[in-house]
Amino acid sequence: MIEYKQLAPDLKISRVLTGLWQIADLERDGTTLDPVASAKFMAAYVDAGFTTFDMADHYGSAEIIAGQFKNHEPSGHQAQLFTKWVPKPGVVSRAEVREAVQTSLDRMQVDKLDMLQYHAWNYSDPAWLDSLFYLQELKSEGLIAHLGLTNFDAAHLRIALASGIEILTNQVSYSLIDQRAATTMTEVCEQYGVHLLAFGTVAGGFISEKWLGMPEPKAEQLTTWSQMKYKRFIDVAGGWEKFQTLLKILDGIAREKSVSISTVSSRYMLDSPAVGGIILGARLGQGNHVEENLATFELQLSKEHRDAIAKATSSLQAIPGGCGDEYRKPPFLTATGDLSDHIESLPPVFSTVSDDANKQRVFSGVEWEDMAGYCRAVRSGQRILVSGTTATHGERQIGGQDPAAQTHYVIDKIQAAIESLGGKLEDVERTRIFISDIAHWEAVARAHGERFAEIRPANTLVQARLIGEEYLVEIEAEATIST
Repeated sequence: MIEYKQLAPDLKISRVLTGLWQIADLERDGTTLDPVASAKFMAAYVDAGFTTFDMADHYGSAEIIAGQFKNHEPSGHQAQLFTKWVPKPGVVSRAEVREAVQTSLDRMQVDKLDMLQYHAWNYSDPAWLDSLFYLQELKSEGLIAHLGLTNFDAAHLRIALASGIEILTNQVSYSLIDQRAATTMTEVCEQYGVHLLAFGTVAGGFISEKWLGMPEPKAEQLTTWSQMKYKRFIDVAGGWEKFQTLLKILDGIAREKSVSISTVSSRYMLDSPAVGGIILGARLGQGNHVEENLATFELQLSKEHRDAIAKATSSLQAIPGGCGDEYRKPPFLTATGDLSDHIESLPPVFSTVSDDANKQRVFSGVEWEDMAGYCRAVRSGQRILVSGTTATHGERQIGGQDPAAQTHYVIDKIQAAIESLGGKLEDVERTRIFISDIAHWEAVARAHGERFAEIRPANTLVQARLIGEEYLVEIEAEATIST
């Protein structure tokens, strides 16, 4: 019996979603799949009850194929089509956001997107917030039914939610070898009612009998982008030998239950808190995994099984950073091991202004900078001083009344100023934190601790009366650029 999840009153999904990212892989030699022929292969999934498909604007012709299925195949009307928007980094306008959404609508031949999931490359650039506010407007207009995120970490998911963006899902890498979503991310999701859509649950096919007891593959033996990507995850998680230990544990359970290793892995992830569904890829026209996917719903894991799996995963090295950091900071756990196939560079957030004294300044554009005669940050030699910074973006107050959300956004803004002046967050040597309500000290301190855990600047935290009741925290920083 297929399991479904009611994510919203008007949205019920199959808990195993069919991922269409491999269409891009099938088309990477420059060919384009026939949308009419390819769409027919989607019918087997819907006919079996797998009604939900996941794709993106950059997954080759996936949106076009899905649109063909939705509108021209007999069972197409039953399908929910989730897509993504992955814009290039930098400033974005309302018109550009509307154009991107309209492009997906046209490709999929629909009047409203069932789900639009947004990806951000650089959190220190508030353009990601602008994009979400503009998408929220299009949702209110009726062009988007539901908004989701993809590859967001817990801190920035919190910022979006606390700022009033109606986020229903966050799609992240979450598997037995990548447990980053199991802690803070799950806590934020449960606090705000967000559902995780987990991908990578079978690690591009590595979590299967095919690789049990096999020698470690060489790079030239990896034939798909998924294999290239998830082999990097395995390497970072402790290497092939530790991975084989995990496979042996899974194999024992799989044999006992007469299912595959992949099924055991998928069931474990489906049972994880905050997980609304898992995404399993399909290579349309090259066989399907309908029967194996159905077995996921028939399998029940006992506490002993789950404890054994948890023990095996605990011996692996933690994937560094937060969810999605594989696309934002080294090590880049992508198919290429860098971002060369995604983006060319990250533009500076603020423009610098130089004076005759060889000082450089940046301005964030808030009205108080002109009124009170100050800049966001100033660089003199190798030294950068950042003014007291609140959770303000243009005319918007960010983070609602969530002290952790405000703190994370303030640190993003400080980071943007320092980077625009040639430094980096790791150059920070001192921070001073001012909070309006002493009851918020722990949430603020923990958020500061998350961002500066490896930097450890000198720090002071005091209670103060801040200007503006909506502001819960203000932070200033000092940095010295390392040579």
